[in-house]
Amino acid sequence: MRHLLDTKSLARADALEILDVAEDMADTQQREVKKLPTLRGKTVVNLFFEDSTRTRISFEAAAKRLSADVLNFSAKGSSVSKGESLQDTAQTLQAMGADAVVIRHGASGAPRTLATSGWITAGVVNAGDGTHEHPTQALLDAFTIRKRTFGGDSRGRDLSGVKVTIVGDILHSRVARSNVWLLNALGAEVTLVAPPTLVPQDVSAWPVRVLFDLDDAIADEPDALMMLRIQLERMNAAYFPTEREYSRRWGLDARRLAALTPDSMVMHPGPMNRGLEISAEAADSTRSTVLDQVTNGVSVRMAVLYLLLAGERGERNHDEKGDAR
Repeated sequence: MRHLLDTKSLARADALEILDVAEDMADTQQREVKKLPTLRGKTVVNLFFEDSTRTRISFEAAAKRLSADVLNFSAKGSSVSKGESLQDTAQTLQAMGADAVVIRHGASGAPRTLATSGWITAGVVNAGDGTHEHPTQALLDAFTIRKRTFGGDSRGRDLSGVKVTIVGDILHSRVARSNVWLLNALGAEVTLVAPPTLVPQDVSAWPVRVLFDLDDAIADEPDALMMLRIQLERMNAAYFPTEREYSRRWGLDARRLAALTPDSMVMHPGPMNRGLEISAEAADSTRSTVLDQVTNGVSVRMAVLYLLLAGERGERNHDEKGDAR
């Protein structure tokens, strides 16, 4: 794997390989000594143009547990805030000898620009770009669904026949987009539920079913119900009347939680708006996978960095076939 830029172009076999390697990484995290020497001597840069403590810490933990050196670069207060371009920043990282760059950026397409520009030779991992994609979040979500569904027998399996319902602010959500493409590639049946104002215009081209009523979706007995955060900071218009109205119609409250089948799991990419899209009862119930998702996120990101960096980079630098991945 040369780069991880999205899940839309991620082949099913590659996705399964990442999930299976993540199983191996998860096994190592049960040991007393969690650190592996695998990436000793490699340098991973977390290049974050947007705030995201959870994602940055998860990537940092993953890199450090593989014994890589980690540099954290935050755009706030940096040369970027003084007007430095992405190209100048990238060339600075290249001069520092970065082997992998984990980038989070407010502009859709920034990670692909970095990966294909020729400015750096490092592998690029997209940690979220604009309203485009967030591939490692989708991978950790798929890992969590697979683990909860199949337990110890999950290695090597896809998600054929598993019903996943994603609820909320689909319009602004890169998590939803990455999940749609990955879950579809793995064979899952995906349903989106949202107010009509929060459904993207191009959704007819997505491999999903769209509903506007959460109760109808729950009656369909999904195996996983993923509640998305309402991204109030991205909303520059009134997409729904009030937060109370949104919570009443599209929030996961105690009544809807009780209506789920006994084996249904409740997911949330975090951070949660408790009382808005998800109630405290749902967030803290035994169905909730929220903390599992955080734990699994480290294992999945360890797998991605391992597949990106293990072995000689020089050999792969001559092979640009993976650039589209």
